[in-house]
Amino acid sequence: MNNASDASHSNPNVKRIVEFVAQSAGLKSSTLGDRLEILQKTDGKALSFKNQDVDEVIPRLDSDGQPFLQVNFFSGKKILLTDNFIGFKPFQCPGLDMERLPKVVTTPDLLSVVEAIEDSLTSGTPGHDEVDVLRRVFDAVLRGGESVGFDLKSERMWLQRITKSSVKASA
Repeated sequence: MNNASDASHSNPNVKRIVEFVAQSAGLKSSTLGDRLEILQKTDGKALSFKNQDVDEVIPRLDSDGQPFLQVNFFSGKKILLTDNFIGFKPFQCPGLDMERLPKVVTTPDLLSVVEAIEDSLTSGTPGHDEVDVLRRVFDAVLRGGESVGFDLKSERMWLQRITKSSVKASA
């Protein structure tokens, strides 16, 4: 694995991504042949894609004036690169009011949702509706991350473990 900042990229969009990631606090990039991998230091999750799949890179500023990159792929997928995170759209899930979710989520949001589910289950009087909504939120974030290329198999198992342990606790 080569350090991506040392690699020369013929794709100017990939070069822009590499330069942004190199100056970020929470992201790290590396090249794997014709692929670029971006690692999110917060949770160790990495996203890898072919250099030629990048269609457009748009520099932007968030509401606080902090720079981020919007990366559009030829497939229609889109990610946002901030100083610390790789953002993506949550997946449209039936029965979930998408207006109540942030427009952009990150993989660490999965842990936050799991913690909220655990809190709800251990509160003594868990509301079935609340847990159901939180499960749908978890699914929307998980499937959104998987749709842009994150490997979230282990996170998918979290919900099954929680369900099994809550069933045992109530028995």
